[in-house]
Amino acid sequence: MHALRRAFLFVIISLRRMIKFILLSEVSHFMENSAFAKQNAMDNEKSQINTNPKSFLETEKIGTLMRRFALPCIISLLVGALYNIVDQIFIANADYLGSFGNAANTVVYPFTVIALAVATMIGDGCCAFVSLSLGANNPENARRSIGNSVALACAVGLIITAVYLIFAEPMLIAFGANVNAETLAMSKEYFFWITLGIPFYMFGQAMSSIIRSDGSPGYAMAVLLSGAICNIILDPIFIFGFHMGMTGAAVATVLGQILSAILSFIYLFKMKAVKLKKKAFKPKARILGKVISLGIPSFLAQISIVLSIAAVLNVCQIYGAKDPIFGQAQYAQIPTAVIGIVMKFFQIVISVAIGLSAGCIPIVGYNIGACRNDRAKELLKKLLLCEAIIGLVAMIIFESLPLPLINLFGAKNESIHYTNFAVRCIRLFLCTIVISCINKGTFIYLQAMGRPLASTLLSLLREVVFGVGLVILLPIWFKLDGLLYFMALSDVLTFIATIFVLIFTFKRLNK
Repeated sequence: MHALRRAFLFVIISLRRMIKFILLSEVSHFMENSAFAKQNAMDNEKSQINTNPKSFLETEKIGTLMRRFALPCIISLLVGALYNIVDQIFIANADYLGSFGNAANTVVYPFTVIALAVATMIGDGCCAFVSLSLGANNPENARRSIGNSVALACAVGLIITAVYLIFAEPMLIAFGANVNAETLAMSKEYFFWITLGIPFYMFGQAMSSIIRSDGSPGYAMAVLLSGAICNIILDPIFIFGFHMGMTGAAVATVLGQILSAILSFIYLFKMKAVKLKKKAFKPKARILGKVISLGIPSFLAQISIVLSIAAVLNVCQIYGAKDPIFGQAQYAQIPTAVIGIVMKFFQIVISVAIGLSAGCIPIVGYNIGACRNDRAKELLKKLLLCEAIIGLVAMIIFESLPLPLINLFGAKNESIHYTNFAVRCIRLFLCTIVISCINKGTFIYLQAMGRPLASTLLSLLREVVFGVGLVILLPIWFKLDGLLYFMALSDVLTFIATIFVLIFTFKRLNK
């Protein structure tokens, strides 16, 4: 009891200090950005000429712009999330793979998220910088940021692939693949082929944000949708028709990613807002630094998932082995498989929440750059309302329909222990999804304003301090059930800090 009290006090003190640091840092950053934006606005007025092809972002109704930009972005991110989820559904319903294949898919999933984290950092950072640059009437910076971002995504994709191939087995074991022999073997098989598709996957994901920043969200959506459809068609053919198992699932995914990458590459020669030249691809430290700094919140939002999953899978293995049911060899993979599935449900909803806010990045960035704080404030209000509605609908579905949802992933073919644990996991793990959506929306909005510091710190608070810390602490007192409580508690504690930052943001937007 004494240890629990000390842990609680530590959390409260840490939260208080983090809020204070965020607000103090933001005061300084906001003043700097406000002066910059006002100067740009004065310069634009003096020119009396509006040559910016994206000026409609300053004049069109906010609601109309949100629908135009956010909907394709939501669909794009959902499609990206569905790559892994579709694989898992078909794997789960294959009798010869079952929960072992599900567990293997869960183990490999964090490594695709690492690649996605880097890709979204580059893509979203570029998107924000392009919008800020065009809002300030500086097309040259916009052009160079796109070229530099494309080159960076390609280079990092190749590096990550090489690292994965060299250190495959120890990395898989670090994420709990050795829970039993069957899971380890299937993990290695699936991971090898998925790794070969990493460069294509990263390029396509980074380009999705860049294409949106160029004012073509519909094309970005169509590109990723084409790849996903390809994956959905090929998965059952390879898994059930050719009986290729985990290899079939992975190859189907990679072929879909290659198709998306090809379509994205074609768009580079059809840019609308800027025309790329050869020198735009030459690395420039200042440009890359700005892109990365603006993209760090997106990176943290994704990479923190990896940290949480790593902690969850290892704690799951430790306390699962002590459980009277899941400590048995034939059931050892169940906690890993189930928690992985529930995290996928979480990812689907969060993809919608992130897609909604990420789709607004060009709108926010342009209006801040043009010193239209009134429109930026209006968008923030609408964004928070939409995020709350998304979360509420998701929560109702999760709390009322856990069994049909888990049946999608082959629960009917598994033991009663699998089903019971899955239902409890869905209801407890996802009960605060409303708050999670609001938190995510706020993080990305701050990023779009050109204020990455607050966004980064809030992301760290949610995903690392609470997302990892509580995963380690709660099972000490609640054993395996502790893993089912950490998500809700992390969201609630982060929301407290988010409220203070939102109050501060609204006050500054009124000036």
